[in-house]
Amino acid sequence: MRHLIASFSIFAATLVTGQPAAADLRVLACEPEWASLVEILGGDNVTVNSATSGLQDPHRIQARPSLMAQARRADLLVCTGADLEIGWLPLLLRQSTNGAIQTGQPGNFAASDFVTMLDVPTRLDRSQGDIHPYGNPHVHLDPNNVAIVAHALADRLTELDPGNSARYLSRNEAFQARWSEAILNWEERAGPLRGLRVSIYHKSWVYLFNWLGIEEVATLEPKPGVPPSGAHLADVLARVQSQPVHAVIRASYQDDRASQWLADRAAIPKLVLPFTVGGSEDADDLFALFDTTVSLLLSVAE
Repeated sequence: MRHLIASFSIFAATLVTGQPAAADLRVLACEPEWASLVEILGGDNVTVNSATSGLQDPHRIQARPSLMAQARRADLLVCTGADLEIGWLPLLLRQSTNGAIQTGQPGNFAASDFVTMLDVPTRLDRSQGDIHPYGNPHVHLDPNNVAIVAHALADRLTELDPGNSARYLSRNEAFQARWSEAILNWEERAGPLRGLRVSIYHKSWVYLFNWLGIEEVATLEPKPGVPPSGAHLADVLARVQSQPVHAVIRASYQDDRASQWLADRAAIPKLVLPFTVGGSEDADDLFALFDTTVSLLLSVAE
């Protein structure tokens, strides 16, 4: 009887749509930027959850039971890789017992595998702080990297769901056309940002700055992942007073106190950038993320 009901459901869906009902790919994205990209490429053929929000540090989250349940059911895991999620993803993978999304399987996709990494360390030493051995993992902040990842991700969706391959490839083609036009617009608007000098909280922005020609003068963290001390902040203040900067920048999920301290004493603007999709109310998708970021940077460029 159950087989008869299932067969009828498929037949009914065929009458309505003209083709067999397509099962969604269940996708778990480690970060909001990749959840947004999967939604663009997958459309109504995917169901997407994000392990983190735009107001969370992607380095450090808890593998909570609800997240474990999503990992257990996922057909595809889309992460940044390059050890960005090293503090929580290995535990999530191990306890999910989902063989489809383990490292090396088609259901495990790492965006950093497809782009050129910046800030690759020449030596590894824990005394340097939380150093990423494969390079700076925040690859999504160069929109050219997003375009490269989109091609690879569309191919992976096609591999996992060949019945809908034409849809994934068509959506990617449309995205690439719109994205290329957007990049040209952002670069034209961002012309005045070339040579902008800034202080930052954490080395989150290397890809963005490399793309736009922005110069990083000082970092509030003495080492990656190490909170700033009073002595280090005094050194940063002396540096920005001798080499004036246009602003101090932090991501929306980062602590505000050190940035406010420097902004007050150096008499410079404090700029909070969204960093990823959902990092501010305006940055509600990938296009809006870069629109908002460029606009905020231009506000301190004069």
